[in-house]
Amino acid sequence: MELRQLAVVVAVAEEGGFTAAAQRLRTVQSTVSTVVRALERDLGTPLFHRTTHRVVLTPAGEAFVPAARAALQAAERARAVVSPVGGCVRVGVCPGLLADLHRVLVKLRDAHPGLAVEIHGLAAGEAGCAVAESTVDVVLTAAPAEHARPGLVTTPLAAEDLVLATAPGGSRSAPPDLADLALVDFPPGWAIRAAVDRAFPGRRVTLEVDDLAAAAGIVRAGLAACVLPGSVAARFPELTVRRFDRPPAWQLAAVHRSPAGAAVEVVLGQLG
Repeated sequence: MELRQLAVVVAVAEEGGFTAAAQRLRTVQSTVSTVVRALERDLGTPLFHRTTHRVVLTPAGEAFVPAARAALQAAERARAVVSPVGGCVRVGVCPGLLADLHRVLVKLRDAHPGLAVEIHGLAAGEAGCAVAESTVDVVLTAAPAEHARPGLVTTPLAAEDLVLATAPGGSRSAPPDLADLALVDFPPGWAIRAAVDRAFPGRRVTLEVDDLAAAAGIVRAGLAACVLPGSVAARFPELTVRRFDRPPAWQLAAVHRSPAGAAVEVVLGQLG
């Protein structure tokens, strides 16, 4: 039994499904399913009841998940005892970049209680400048190619697909050309906006908002569709997620100095 297996089972239980867990873990659903099946074989009992629309814990799963969660927390504490990291790391985050930032911060707090983390909002084009001028120690961005500067490095982190979120119901396939769709988008400076601009330069932006929940409400009402990273779309399960035949990539990356330093390495470790 491996810690990775425990983490996958906990993610499925907390997210209520294999697809949502895969998006949270920034992997594919088939990998999550394979890991869970392998662990169930080792344990000799199913941990989840699988139906067409939902996944629920079996009695064995109900008993297993709290123990698995405790084991993961104990492993994080053990890691922190061996290599404690203190001080403060200033993290620049582009708007709309991380739907699960709170989970990253909780993990950092639990694993390294002596490490203070400051979060600063930055526009998508400010990453390299902010690190070079020491305004922040590391910037999380989705546009790594734009930030090359002497003395700075870009570390690729998790990657996932952009998807098309639409009103409930309908096809699960996205059209290859969005020119005929009304779209809600985010202001320039948002990481999502920069990624979608590169992927679909000819699209028609009908509405522009600076809030993910507001965009989801517009989509839910059938007023427009919205291109989002899969993990962000998963926050709004009432929407239909439509996938592109050739999905554009959403690549999370970190811009920082070289060498990164222990505090920055800890942050990157939680995001990788």
